[in-house]
Amino acid sequence: MDLIGARWRKSTRSNGSGGACVEVADNLPGLVGVRDSKDRSGPVLVFGPVAWRAFVTDLATRD
Repeated sequence: MDLIGARWRKSTRSNGSGGACVEVADNLPGLVGVRDSKDRSGPVLVFGPVAWRAFVTDLATRD
């Protein structure tokens, strides 16, 4: 999977104390990448845009 050109941004839900920190790249056509901001060279989860929206919507209903 080609993630060259991905612009990673830290999730607004990440905390600043070194705990749950994720970065999201949603600028690439047809996919959304998610990675651990503490391990930027580690694995990346990749979602299609529809699956990503469903995931985020589900999380939002749990707050």
